[in-house]
Amino acid sequence: MRVIDILRQKGDEVTTIGPNPTLEEASRKLTLHGIGALVVSNDSVTVLGLLFERDVVRHLAVMGRDGMDTLIADVMTRDDHTCTGSDTVEDLMRTMTDRRLRHVPVVENGRLCGLVSIGDVVKRRLVELETEREHLHQYIQTGR
Repeated sequence: MRVIDILRQKGDEVTTIGPNPTLEEASRKLTLHGIGALVVSNDSVTVLGLLFERDVVRHLAVMGRDGMDTLIADVMTRDDHTCTGSDTVEDLMRTMTDRRLRHVPVVENGRLCGLVSIGDVVKRRLVELETEREHLHQYIQTGR
């Protein structure tokens, strides 16, 4: 299975934000959309970084309430790790586990085309396991 299969199922909508709004604005956007990460981009095409809920929380733990006025660019994770639609989900799972990533942007030819979360990967894997279980059950019952 490939990353593109996950995007086909969940869709390719990605919530982005520029690097210059404040953490207060980003927190509102995270809450409004019920998500755990924003892709930071000036043009909704090029990935500059990601802003995770944990980035906000860690910053506020150090700065207190005044930290909400901090620009996203000063706090965002600048990890340049992305994947492509043709990457295998197994490779993506390994990378997410090894690098402790919960969200990975999907980029094709330098253009943002989706975002895959660990929840998306787990959901897809559970569907695969259930299908495999059903096939094994049928084989045991019918011998075919």
